[in-house]
Amino acid sequence: MTNFLKRTFSRLWQTSNANHKLTHLLELNSDDYIQRHLFGNPRYADPKKLNRSEFKVYSQNGEDGIIEEIFNRIGTTNSFFVEFGVGNGLENNTAFLLIKQWRGCWLEGSADFVASIRHTFKSAIESGNLTVQQAFITAENIEALFEQTGVPPEFDLLSIDIDGNDYWVWNALERYRPRVVVIEYNSIFPPSVEWIKAYKADSVWDGTSNFSASLKSLELLGAQKGYSLVGCEFMGVNAFFVRSDLVGEHFQAPFTAVNHYETPRYFLSRSAGHPRGFGQFTIGQHR
Repeated sequence: MTNFLKRTFSRLWQTSNANHKLTHLLELNSDDYIQRHLFGNPRYADPKKLNRSEFKVYSQNGEDGIIEEIFNRIGTTNSFFVEFGVGNGLENNTAFLLIKQWRGCWLEGSADFVASIRHTFKSAIESGNLTVQQAFITAENIEALFEQTGVPPEFDLLSIDIDGNDYWVWNALERYRPRVVVIEYNSIFPPSVEWIKAYKADSVWDGTSNFSASLKSLELLGAQKGYSLVGCEFMGVNAFFVRSDLVGEHFQAPFTAVNHYETPRYFLSRSAGHPRGFGQFTIGQHR
């Protein structure tokens, strides 16, 4: 859902130089709102709260910063990621990890997006740091797809954003135990409400609020699978889970929807990361 909204926003506001200036102004207003109304809120004063670490490089919102902070706290093992629902690859939760010498796998249902990825990320693919596969993901095929693409049973990061069956696909993963899971939640439902989109294997987002699951339902699923909810980003789109055996004293308890829920703040949406004129994505060096 959010991918669609942000691509639409980008097309609407980046058609002229004047609109570029307006987009920049809106971004400044978003930063001002965060500084004035969120950072100043006692809710975010605890240094264990993840929101103060938010920043955006290739992510849609502040996910790049939160992901970096999570691994600053728990460390990495194989620095391997899996993400599905990656679009053209230039605005997702794991492109920045490629810069930092991670390797991993992208699964994407759109043939056009996969063709774009194969062009833009040619060097990362040829180096073996990135594997890309076109696939429409379902609860029935997700583990087979992981096996086909060589995903290790335990890896550092899984990111799920398929605008519909997110809950059911995570639920279907039994043989794979990522250390961290990022998953889109439906923030129109308050943190006390359990709600899950009814499963349909060929489901695609219909432009309504009928997608994913409430944060409470994801909290309960995570607990069932051995994960703790450790935060959500300011915009109210993604929830962050860490495997419970790794949590220790690193994150703010309690690990509940009531504690970590963020209301939908879609007005904080910024322009798409690097939608055009980017050329070839090169890994380069990261220090």
